[in-house]
Formats: sequence, C-alpha cells, structure tokens
Amino acid sequence: MMAHTMNLESPEKGMDSSKYVRYTPEQVEALERVYAQCPKPSSLRRQQLIRECPILSNIEPKQIKVWFQNRRCREKQRKEAARLQTVNRKVSAMNKLLMEENDRLQKQVSQLVYENGYMKNQLHTASGTTTDNSCESVVVSGQQQQQQHQQLKQNPTQHHQRDANNPAGLLSIAEETLAEFLSKATGTAVDWVQMIGMKPGPDSIGIVAISRNCSGIAARACGLVSLEPMKVAEILKDRQSWFRDCRCVDTLSVIPTGNGGTIELLYMQMYAPTTLAAARDFWTLRYSTSLDDGSYVVCERSMAQAIGGPTPPMTFVRAERLSSGFLIRPCEGGGSILHIVDHVDLDAWSVPEVLRPLYESSKILAQKMTTAALRHVRQIAQETNGEVQYGGGGRQPAVLRTFSQRLSRGFNDAVNGFSADGWSPIVSNGSDDVTIMINSSPGKFVGNQFGNSLFPSFGEGVLCAKASMLLQNVPPAVLVRFLREHRSEWADHGVDAYSAACLRTNPFSVPCARACGFPSSQVILPLAQTIEHEEFLEVVRLEGHAFSPENMGLAQDMYLLQLCSGTDETAVGGCAQLIFAPIDESFADDAALLPSGFCIIPLEHKTTPDGPLATRTLDLASALEGSTREASAEAERSGYNHRSVLTIAFQFTFDSHSRDNVASMARQYVRSVVGSIQRVALAIAPSLGSNLGPFPLPTSPEALTLVRWISQSYRIHTGSDLFLDDSQSGEALLKQLWNHSDAILCCSLKTNASPVFTFANQAGLDMLETTLVALQDMILDKTLDESGRKALCSEFAKIMQQGYAHLPGGICASSMGRPVSYDQATVWKVLDDDEANHCLAFMFVNWSFV
Repeated sequence: MMAHTMNLESPEKGMDSSKYVRYTPEQVEALERVYAQCPKPSSLRRQQLIRECPILSNIEPKQIKVWFQNRRCREKQRKEAARLQTVNRKVSAMNKLLMEENDRLQKQVSQLVYENGYMKNQLHTASGTTTDNSCESVVVSGQQQQQQHQQLKQNPTQHHQRDANNPAGLLSIAEETLAEFLSKATGTAVDWVQMIGMKPGPDSIGIVAISRNCSGIAARACGLVSLEPMKVAEILKDRQSWFRDCRCVDTLSVIPTGNGGTIELLYMQMYAPTTLAAARDFWTLRYSTSLDDGSYVVCERSMAQAIGGPTPPMTFVRAERLSSGFLIRPCEGGGSILHIVDHVDLDAWSVPEVLRPLYESSKILAQKMTTAALRHVRQIAQETNGEVQYGGGGRQPAVLRTFSQRLSRGFNDAVNGFSADGWSPIVSNGSDDVTIMINSSPGKFVGNQFGNSLFPSFGEGVLCAKASMLLQNVPPAVLVRFLREHRSEWADHGVDAYSAACLRTNPFSVPCARACGFPSSQVILPLAQTIEHEEFLEVVRLEGHAFSPENMGLAQDMYLLQLCSGTDETAVGGCAQLIFAPIDESFADDAALLPSGFCIIPLEHKTTPDGPLATRTLDLASALEGSTREASAEAERSGYNHRSVLTIAFQFTFDSHSRDNVASMARQYVRSVVGSIQRVALAIAPSLGSNLGPFPLPTSPEALTLVRWISQSYRIHTGSDLFLDDSQSGEALLKQLWNHSDAILCCSLKTNASPVFTFANQAGLDMLETTLVALQDMILDKTLDESGRKALCSEFAKIMQQGYAHLPGGICASSMGRPVSYDQATVWKVLDDDEANHCLAFMFVNWSFV
C-alpha cells in the first residue's frame, strides 16, 4: 500500500526532493471528507480545495492529485478483495456441497454393486433348477405393488390413526416424516439421476436431480442462497408467492411441539395444467423444526382424510404428497445451503392416457416446483443485495413480481374456470372444440386477483373462450418465441383493441374482422426479467391501430402487459407461456388485468427408430373423442418424437344484452387462433427443415402494382432487366418475381423509424423463415449483421443519389435466429408512378443457411 507523503521542503533550500513526510491526521481527514463527496475532483476543484482549507495550503496540486489516485486505487482494491472473499465463500460452500453429493453417490454406487452381485448369485443358483416363471412373477408382483399403493393412497398414515387425533400421535407422524425426508435430501432413499443441462457452480441454479424407479415422481435441488436460514424458510413457506400452479393454501391447525417445532395441518389446491383434466388437492402435515447442527428443516407429507381432513370438492382429485420439504443449513460468513425435495403422486391413472405424461414426468415437476422454489429464493436474495437492476420505471421488484403473479394466476383461473369463483359454462351448439364460460360476478372474480377492487372496469361479466390441442414435433420454446415476435401472424388486432377499449370505457361494439391491409407494428418494452432470463415481464405497444381504413387518421397506440417464459430451448422439461392483458397508458400498480394467452407443456419424448418424423398438429379434444388407446397407437405408428400440450384461453368483457354476440365472436376468434397456430406449428416443425413454403402466389392489385414498380425501377437505375423476360406484365411478371431464385425483399423508407419489411418473394420468405403477414413485424436492422449495416450506411447516400448500389457478401439472420450467408446484395430505390420514393428493394444473391 502506498504511503501518504508530501514534500515539505522547497527546492530553493537545497533539500533532497526525494525526502517526504506523511500527511498529518488533520490533512487526511480533510481529504477524506472531499473524497466522500467527489472521488475524482477536477483540477479546478483541487485548487479550490487548497485555497479553502488552510492545512492543505503548503501541498502542491500535483500531490493532491496523486493522493486521490492512491485513494481510488485502495478503494478499488478493497472492493475487489470483498468480492473475492464472497466468491471464495461461495466456492467453499459449493465445494462442501459437491463433496457431500459425491459421498452420497459413492454410497449409492456401493449399494447398487451389492444389489447387482446379489441378483447375479440368485440367478446363478436358480438357473437349471427352477422353471422360468419370471413373466408371471413380474405381473403378480406388479399387481401386488399396485394394490399396496392404492391402499397406501387411501390411508397413507394408517399405522398412526389411533394416536393421530392427539398431539403425541401427530408428533410421531412428524418425526417419521422428518426421518424420511432427510434420507431423501442427503441420503440414498431415492435413486436420483442428475438432470441434464443443470451444471453445478457458485453462480448456477445448483445441483438438480430427478427420481428413477420410485413410486410417484420426485425431484431434488441443492444450491447456495445469500439469505439467512429463517428468511429462506419464511419465503418458501409462502407457497403461493413462488408456485404458480398453487391456487390456495389454508392452514387449518397449528400445534406447537415440545422441542420448539411446529406442526401444521394444511389444505392446498393446485390448478389443472389443461382444460381436459381435473385439478388436484392435498391434505398434508407440515413439520418445522431446528436440528442439532443448527440447520432448519420444514418437511411435509399427506395425511389420511379421516384425520380431520376436508372432503375433496367435486372438481378436484385428491393427490398424495410423500415425504418432501426443504433443509436449510447456515454457511460460514453468511448465507445458506438449501436442499429441496418434492415427491408427489398425482394419480396419473385418473386422466386420459394421452395426458398422463404431464402427471408422470419428474422433469416437469423439477421445473415447475423444485427449481422454481430455488430460483425464487435466489431472485429475492439478489434483489435484497442490490445485484439486480430493473427498468420498470422506478417500480419496486416486489411490485413487478406481483404483476407476473397476477398474470399467471388470472390465466390459470380462466383455464380452470372453478365454480367457486363464479364461472359457469355456456351450452355449446354441438361443437366442443372451444369451451365458453362466463363469470357474472366480476367483483368476486377480480377479488381473486390479489384483492383488486376495480371491478367496474369489467362491465357486467367476463367471458372466457378456451381450447387445448396436441402439438407434434414442435419445440415449445420455438413456438412461444414465434408467437411473441410475430403477433400479427395469429392475433386479430380488432379484437385486442376491443378488449382494451372495454377495460378503459366499457362500451360495446362488435369488433371488426382481421385488418390485414393495415396491421399495426409492435414494440416490446422490457420491464423486468429473472436472474437466469427464464421469464420476461414486458409492455407491448401496438402502434397506430385503426379499426378501419377510414379511421387511419385517428389511429391510437394500444398497450399490453405481457409475461413470457420458457424461451430457452436447452431447458429440460421446461414449460413455455405467453400471457398478456390490455392496460392503459397510466399502468398503475393496481391496474385491473384480464389475462389471456398460451401455455405449452412438453410431454415425454417418444421415438420410433424406423418411423418418419411426424409433422401434423392434432386437435387434442378430437383425439379424446375416440379411444385414447387408439390415439396413442396411431401416434406410435406415425413415429411422433416430440409432443406437447398447448392450452389457449382468451377473456373478454360483456354486458347483459351483448353476451351472446361476444360469445359467438370469442368462439370464432379462438378457432381462428387455433388455425393460425396449426399453420405456424407445421411451418416451424424441425422435420420440415424450417422451410415455410411454398406459399400461394399473392394476386392482389397492390402486389401487381408493386412488382411493376420494382421491375421498372431496377431497369431505370441499373440499365439492365431484372428478369429474363421483362416484357411481361400483370400476373406473369408477378410469377417471375415470386419464383425468382434470389431473395427479393422490400422495406419501408422512413426517416424517423427503423426500416420494416413490407414484401418478399418466395425465396425471401424462405430465407427469413417467415410468412408475408409475420414479415411486417421484422426490422431491417435486426436482420443484417453489424458489417452489413455498416456497408448499407456507407452506400446509402449513393443509393439515394444514383438509385442503386452493390453491397459485398455477408451474413444476416432469419426470424428464427439462424445465420444466412449471401454472396452479394443489390439495393435500389423503388419509384411509384409519380417517380416518388416508395420503398427500398434488396436482392440477396446465392443465399444459404450456414
């Protein structure tokens, strides 16, 4: 460390200028006061300091400058040392966690080796001396296990029933639950398998594993969090704040124990993931206590219904929670090591066969419950430590999290349509592909949305149109990204604007049809994102929407609050969601929200080695009309290798006199959305090589006119013909451009906004992996790479003056993010009949995917 020194002797006195003395404490104190206000003062500020502070008057300005440089260096060193100490604590704690995990795996390996040797001896002894009845024994054993399991589900705590009605009996169950949970969290009671893609490290989510060959489904996660154990326990006990599928948790009884612990009897309800399955509920005992080593543990398991438990409502199926919970161990220097185990039996046999993977997948359980809990704690920890920067207009992180919860909860409420919340079905006209439900109690309905009391905004009632469909060979992450980035491909902005208007003023007018001739472009404004970017909260501005061409002069922007998650293709078992709700420009913290959107849940991968990949998208409701076994067999014969369930729910407001009209409009709207998604799903299926064509030839008068302008302008500027036979006109000329081997695209000429694509031929649509409708959401700046943008900017003046320019080859990006190479790009101005600038045309020569 540098010493604070100064030269007190003048060179005129002949003293050695290398001799320095330390600053006095008074001088250091004066300099520290200035440093606290301004760590890097200017030259004028340093001179002013010398004039205003007499004790510094004999110090040269250069010495003052050196002192501040040294002080900033020491401050930087202190911060770096503190950061390295924090990293070292994390690495030490993670190393301890990994060593414990390694010991557990070693024990598991030893146990498996012993069992393997034992089975070999049994087989060797039995060979040649007994008749092979293995098939029969397996069947009998399986039947016995299933019978035992059903008996256990009916009465999971039978051996404690006689004492369960008194505290001693409940404590006995609690202690047994604790022992079973600890054996799963830190031992080998469950055969855990490392979850793919979850790499441990000081800054990772942690160690995540799923169960193999055990009853029910189970997941386990271990990680580091920079919060004290009791704060972690407080966060995790509030299950509704982090578990999006949790509808409600009621604490029916609280019993303190003699050892300082607490026993709680809980009743919890879960949302159903789709419209075609019943919701689940749980009746559990939760035991919270401290261990001898200073750790804090909260464990939970299902109770027998006879022990004071509530009877499941008609629309719920009672599920079982086997010994689960979380163990929180304090770390040296602060923070905690967190172990979480979730082990449940969701009674998969009660749902249709095609949906059973949703209830039999430990991967889905890990993503939706176990890692969700760990991520939520880490998110709050980083927010508390000031490590997360939000761009939500100064809103607190807790407020932004509440918006995400309200969107997700409102969508789940709409999908499930519980009668207790006021929902009732409308009798259909014989077609059950879209379900219509109404809620005529908006006050109670909105009250479920975290106590929002703005029910007059919802008119006299809320109507929900919903449907579910089975997607084949369509990655959920890719589909939800497409839905987010290309809203005009599936959305009817007339209906969206109507919904927004209803929330603001509550008038009624039947919305117009899809306004394809004058679509509004969308601008996404980020609000917040989780630390691992698996979820985004954003505001979508739909610019310049008009209900009809006559009202273009009165066009107004409309706004949506949007929640997007599951866009990472590498996430295993991850669900994808796109949920949005109309808002006004004020966007108050207590704004009324009416969420709509999509939820895509992947099913287990199924492959048939010799079968072709499937590219069809099936209607799940129609698949369930016949035998589910026949549908499953058809899927196997067709060779489907990737399946997921898509649930769609759209909500609208209505008045009593307009209910039937709104219901008819909503049903047709959802059907049109389903049709759009089917086309999009077919287009983005990997088995098609991401080829979105061929598209039908557009024959509108506008397209014919534009092609004539493109051809004429190219001839005027370059002196050559664009096509081999440029003498043709009308549809023949359009067909030549449409089938041209090079990608030809047109983009707008706007001086105050980024150029947006307006038209493309077949090759252009294939290159950008999009459609004519979705093309109008794409911006030129996001398609070209940095070198391409620089080349265009350098030649732009030449293009405007001369009319055209040739750009060197390079790389651009498709709408799906794939790199595309091209040998050369020609750009020219397209002039209309009045020789005014209409747009820019690009021709990418010899393009191909990299």
